[in-house]
Amino acid sequence: MKQFILNAPPNSDGMVHLYGDDYHYLVRVRRLKAGSVFTALLPGGGETRVKILSTVDNILIGECQGEIPQDLSPLPPIILFQGLPKGTKMDLIVRQAAEGGISEVVPFESDYSAVKVTSGMEAKLRRWERIIREARQQSGSAIATAVRLPCTVKGLLEYWESLKQEHPGGAGILLHQDPLEQGSFHGYLYKKPSIVVLAVGPEGGFSPAEAGRFAASGFKPLTMGNTILRTETAALYGAAAIRIILLESASWAPLTPKPISQPVNG
Repeated sequence: MKQFILNAPPNSDGMVHLYGDDYHYLVRVRRLKAGSVFTALLPGGGETRVKILSTVDNILIGECQGEIPQDLSPLPPIILFQGLPKGTKMDLIVRQAAEGGISEVVPFESDYSAVKVTSGMEAKLRRWERIIREARQQSGSAIATAVRLPCTVKGLLEYWESLKQEHPGGAGILLHQDPLEQGSFHGYLYKKPSIVVLAVGPEGGFSPAEAGRFAASGFKPLTMGNTILRTETAALYGAAAIRIILLESASWAPLTPKPISQPVNG
């Protein structure tokens, strides 16, 4: 279901002022006018009803009528650590993450990244934030997906350490191009972790040194089948698998070994 997301929270008086594309969408496309009430998502999550007071001079002035209680997501936060890919692939990854209800996307410069972290990343961050807003409005996702400025592997693992402090019992999964360990999504997720972080490399995957650093920080390696996926496919595939497994966790359980029957004497 399509939804409208406020770019900024209401002011201290509960008022919002919308113009430009937002004004055009609400007044010209949806044909709302003074006295109309519409539902909007707040930037940081939550929902509110907005009563339109005026649409004069191409500015919509609205009054928020309190926050609507929402059912909390039954899932733990799912965070994507994504190695910076080439071209516009990161735009696609960010869009898919927002549509898929991923809580946060953290781009990072990997050993094999063709794109390096530079001082001009703020413009990319603003574009990714626009992509997220558009994707959430189109898909109806209630998860307020966030995206961070790209960082180095060192900064990424420092952030992972802070996440572990904040969410004891979290799970870190490293999608790797080589079968380093015979793990599985179900095996890593059946204990219902408090947070799940998925790390995906850029084109070429992770270097052996990087894989070692992730393993030392608690990430568990995982290879999906016997094919090598593109980085943008791996991110979508892995995040979708995690979300579906967690959503359906009530309907499955890990296998337990059957007891060995004892021979009957006689």
